[in-house]
Amino acid sequence: MALDRPTLVKSIVKIAREAGDRIMTIYEGDFDVKSKTDESPVTEADVAAEKIILEGLHALTPDIPVLAEESHAAGKAPDLSGGLFWLVDPLDGTREFIHKRGEFTVNIALVEQGKPTMGVIHIPARNITYFAEGPGKVWRQEGETAPISIAARKAPGDGLTVVASRSHRTPETDDYIAKFKVKELISAGSSLKLCLVAEGKADLYPRFGRTMEWDIGAGQAILEAAGGVVETLDGAPLRYGKDGHDNPYFIAKGCP
Repeated sequence: MALDRPTLVKSIVKIAREAGDRIMTIYEGDFDVKSKTDESPVTEADVAAEKIILEGLHALTPDIPVLAEESHAAGKAPDLSGGLFWLVDPLDGTREFIHKRGEFTVNIALVEQGKPTMGVIHIPARNITYFAEGPGKVWRQEGETAPISIAARKAPGDGLTVVASRSHRTPETDDYIAKFKVKELISAGSSLKLCLVAEGKADLYPRFGRTMEWDIGAGQAILEAAGGVVETLDGAPLRYGKDGHDNPYFIAKGCP
């Protein structure tokens, strides 16, 4: 399928922002928190945002299936055998949302033959959007200002800036970080961590904990378009469209 990538990514940014606006309406009011079967939290914002995204994607590309977090939790399993599909996390960082910390994101990625190649991450509480069309074509945009091209950086000689999960940090993570000369350690929520590496504000993001494909697909597309790398502990590429959709532990880093 021939894709008009510049037009497509602009449309995805618009969809992500529409979902973000709905999330913020709920965020600024009172909302209930429920637990899914895996005991992870879910709110009406997750569901409402996913509905907007699904409707937008189906209207935009009716022939491309969509794997979305809340639909998957409800037992809906699209046919991904064609190798081309959308990957959606309507509200990554639900705990950040619940605790009113602002570090939650809307994530939409296009996966082609097991690899995320296009990605949009929108941070509703900050009105900041990161989006990647392909290698070297990746931007950060604040509100309606002109998008700014971003790039990952090479590791500086005076020590690394490491970013780690605020809600899911593990002893294995700390053991791994201890192997490096660290100048600064940043705790952050959601896929924002991958964005920080992509724009050269951090050098390393190790994840020794459970994640799902929809948690990091858009972030991986953005980071790799910016010149960075996401790989398993053995240095292998991550694959998408797997049974179960769990990710292995991974390391995200800036320019090799």
